[in-house]
Amino acid sequence: MFFPLFVSDYVYFENSSSNPYLIRRIEELNKTANGNVEAKVVCLFRRRDISGNLNTLADSNAREFEEESKQPTLSEQQKHQLKHRELFLSRQFESLPATHIRGKCNVTLLNETDVLAGYLEKEDCFFYSLVFDPVQKTLLADQGEIRVGSKYQAEIPDKLAEGESDTRVQEKLETKVWDPNNQLKDPQIDQFLVVARAVGTFARALDCSSSIRQPSLHMSAAAASRDITLFHAMDTLQKNNYDLAKAMSTLVPQGGPVLCRDEMEEWSASEAMLFEEALEKYGKDFNDIRQDFLPWKSLASVVQFYYMWKTTDRYIQQKRLKAAEADSKLKQVYIPTYTKPNPNQIMVPGSKPGMNGAAGFQKGLSCESCHTAQSPQWYAWGPPNMQCRLCASCWIYWKKYGGLKTPTQLEGESGPRGHMTRQEVQGMSPFTRNEGRAKLLAKNRQTFILQTTKLTRIARRVCEDILQPRRAARRPYASINANAVKAECTYTHATRGPPTPINRNQANQPRVGQSLLGKRGFESVSVLLTHTHTHTHTHTHTLLTARCVV
Repeated sequence: MFFPLFVSDYVYFENSSSNPYLIRRIEELNKTANGNVEAKVVCLFRRRDISGNLNTLADSNAREFEEESKQPTLSEQQKHQLKHRELFLSRQFESLPATHIRGKCNVTLLNETDVLAGYLEKEDCFFYSLVFDPVQKTLLADQGEIRVGSKYQAEIPDKLAEGESDTRVQEKLETKVWDPNNQLKDPQIDQFLVVARAVGTFARALDCSSSIRQPSLHMSAAAASRDITLFHAMDTLQKNNYDLAKAMSTLVPQGGPVLCRDEMEEWSASEAMLFEEALEKYGKDFNDIRQDFLPWKSLASVVQFYYMWKTTDRYIQQKRLKAAEADSKLKQVYIPTYTKPNPNQIMVPGSKPGMNGAAGFQKGLSCESCHTAQSPQWYAWGPPNMQCRLCASCWIYWKKYGGLKTPTQLEGESGPRGHMTRQEVQGMSPFTRNEGRAKLLAKNRQTFILQTTKLTRIARRVCEDILQPRRAARRPYASINANAVKAECTYTHATRGPPTPINRNQANQPRVGQSLLGKRGFESVSVLLTHTHTHTHTHTHTLLTARCVV
């Protein structure tokens, strides 16, 4: 099976068998020297790819959008899944082999006429409204926003009834720049325009800067015949109430002839080259062109120059070159459907793919996302020692949308973490004293003792079913509910509720028995930590030895 790919398609790229797909937009399809197809793509980022501060900024932007567009109320699960459909456009390009493409998707620019819930009803459908800069680590509103809505469209008043007069003041609504019912005839107006061009040519001959830019009479006359001269002449007639004598005097005042120049004359050759370079990089994003290449120009000046530049021979030549270059490139390729098995599939050695269970995996564990216990195929997910897994449906959702269908403790907005340092695990524990946390940064090969707090010793006795120390030791990546432990220590055992599981799969497994340490108190608990550092790096090897003196 093959599926076609075109330039400007949005596609899934796979760079890791366990991570979600990358979403990219194809800009070019090129054939390499060895015959392979390579795609030049624009990078799009998910929420899991950006920092927590930028996620907070994206949440604020989403709330403003919902309030302005009056979106229908969504459930918590819908809000969670909707974050998986949001992408962030960037201006970062990269080249990837076309063999890593796993399918096509649809990405649209969000506008206030869209219903957010509609994206959840469509497969492979995403939206974006912000632009992410991977270098500056910033989020900005996309300047290509489709301006639809009450903010941008005019409100059409009701039609006047027959015989009803318009009470509005026309002078406040519009400005008259030309009266077609003037007393001048068309030949007279044409003659005045010829005089205006001649005055413009003479003014350029007197101006030193114009003489350098247009050294010949032919070039000066061509510049004087541009629209800016004609607009000035017609505006002069309107201001002088179409009196030719007064208009002639206005064209040539006492100080000398009036010189009117447009943006094509005001810009130097080097500035025009900078503009063409910026246009090649950013397209018609005039804000970025002005900010990065021409900060001394106004935005209006850049826009006017662009539309005048499109009328020049230079633009026509570049357009022909780009057309010839585009003809030499690939416009369409066919990619075979990827059918190889994923390395994360859980299979018992010697069994057929799709069997429930695997060597090293506990049978009976449910899906970490939808909690089902039956699936034609299971996939390992998350840190290997956690033994979490996903069913076939949730695995496809994870690969496409970069998250789980329901929120879990193991899956934050940045996805599951495959590795955490010992310092991070100790920092997550509510039973480590602050003094001990500070001492984790001690010097090389320095031994120190951590004294456990009274709360910790009481919790081991009173809150054993909530704390579950043996199970917590096997799962150092999951945080312990410190508030539940403190509340249990404060109140009596009479109204104790069900224990809070650390992992969702613990609900299906038997609890551990009573503490193996019995009912005798702890006289002292000490932890010996030895840090070994290299002389140039900060890699730390930790040896923990726990001694319990009863």
